[in-house]
Amino acid sequence: MADSTETASDRTAADRKGDHLRIAAYDERTQRPGPTSGLEHLTFEALSLPELDLEQVSTACTLLGKPLRAPLLVGAMTGGNAQAGQINRILAEAAERCGVGFCLGSQRPMLDLATESIATFAMRDVAPTALLFGNIGAIQLRDHLSGADLDQLARAVGADAMMIHLNPLQEAIQPEGDRDWRGIHDALAEVAASSSTPIVIKEVGMGLSAQTLQRLRSLGIAGVETAGVGGTSWARIESLRHAERTPRAIAGEVLAGFGTSTAESIRLARAALQNRLVIGSGGLRTGLDVARCIALGADACAMAWPFLKAAHQGVDAVVTEIEGVIETLRVVMFLTGAPDLHQLARTPVVEAELRSR
Repeated sequence: MADSTETASDRTAADRKGDHLRIAAYDERTQRPGPTSGLEHLTFEALSLPELDLEQVSTACTLLGKPLRAPLLVGAMTGGNAQAGQINRILAEAAERCGVGFCLGSQRPMLDLATESIATFAMRDVAPTALLFGNIGAIQLRDHLSGADLDQLARAVGADAMMIHLNPLQEAIQPEGDRDWRGIHDALAEVAASSSTPIVIKEVGMGLSAQTLQRLRSLGIAGVETAGVGGTSWARIESLRHAERTPRAIAGEVLAGFGTSTAESIRLARAALQNRLVIGSGGLRTGLDVARCIALGADACAMAWPFLKAAHQGVDAVVTEIEGVIETLRVVMFLTGAPDLHQLARTPVVEAELRSR
């Protein structure tokens, strides 16, 4: 059977964003479809005599010059159509209320200069002080954007920094995907050298491998977000968007868990980037996961799916979930004798299976 993806080229970006939201939120097949994040195998030594006052345990940190109540970002999800804009506003308002960061989904629809698209990314009226990350794909840098253009995208939404996402696996499976990735590294280097906006390179569910990180370390970037294997699979999401069982859809099913786990990607990123920013993401669901990532070397963590689920119930539901993550993190710190994040970063994590032997 011939691959039918060529017939899907007329689907709009708004259609695609709608598909992504629907499948990511409601189709459980996209969650942890293969190998895990690796975080669930890690644990801490629990202290029954922690010698701390829980009320004095601080989760506060500073990220890219902005203070946060906790090392947490509402991860990049969406934007570009009316439904996405509504969800972004709910998530951004919740992030503002909780004192955590917020990441926009890909601003690619803004390149068409459609007013309705731009409005779905403009969140400063509901999140005036939050640490805000803009977002654009690396493919767009090669095909369209200079450093000055990236700065303009950041200014248009009031972003403090820009994420540039790497998603070759997703694009390879996506019906409308960009499959030619030649010249991307050179484009990243050029934009990083010419932009005045802090840049974070973000993977999209495949994790950052040692070889990739070695290539990124020479660029003038602020840091990376791992988005490792073990969470929402964008390969599986794109596979499910195919109307038939096409060769590309089959590839998406097989490769749904392909790549580097979140735990391993954080370790590799910290070793490669030394003092630069490392954001752990990919399958994080709880404050315990956040604590594990900090102990592995992450400066902060991004979570998306739990907040997307809650967003369908409104701002208060998202606030409850965020506060639950922060409180869980605080209690873990209390039970491991870590009064602050600096000490948590120095707290050993051990393999649970090895400890039980």
